[in-house]
Amino acid sequence: MIGRLEGRILSVDPGRVIVDVGGVGYLVTTTLRAVHQLAGAERAALWVHTQVKDDSIELYGFLQVAELDAFKRLIAVAGVGPRIALAVLSSLAPDELAAVVHRGDLARLTMTPGVGRKTAQRILLELKGRLEPTGTGPGDLRGDAASALVNLGYKESQAMQVVEAVLADNPTDDVGEVLRLALQRLTR
Repeated sequence: MIGRLEGRILSVDPGRVIVDVGGVGYLVTTTLRAVHQLAGAERAALWVHTQVKDDSIELYGFLQVAELDAFKRLIAVAGVGPRIALAVLSSLAPDELAAVVHRGDLARLTMTPGVGRKTAQRILLELKGRLEPTGTGPGDLRGDAASALVNLGYKESQAMQVVEAVLADNPTDDVGEVLRLALQRLTR
């Protein structure tokens, strides 16, 4: 499974980007938000969800781990596939989506192209309590460190608790140091 790609951007089109990694061009489907940010850039680093089908392997890429996490939660909802999940994340950042779910804002979700009333209701019902607003944004130390731990296989609640404990004992702005100390606590 491919979890992350970093390389030179060969082309950027609406909804997809081709990233050259070691001479291999990977076609990665992504959000319109990511396409906008990558337009004109020379390099990209994308967190990737790999979907293996009978006849193909599809890559879905995101600039932030939080977007990847939100994507995985969305495609776990009955009736929500990658196309709808990408549409939702194209119109709502992960924190905005969490706030919409927390508020039960059906009207805001149905403003997303391809998301009807029933699909929006399912998203709100199935993600309620699973996608809480965190107040974290890109570059947020707590969110970045917790997301890294989740990607290593730890539960989200456990990751947030240990990151908070580390930061309470050792205030720092270095995510690497926070991860090192958090992993020490988790492996004891």
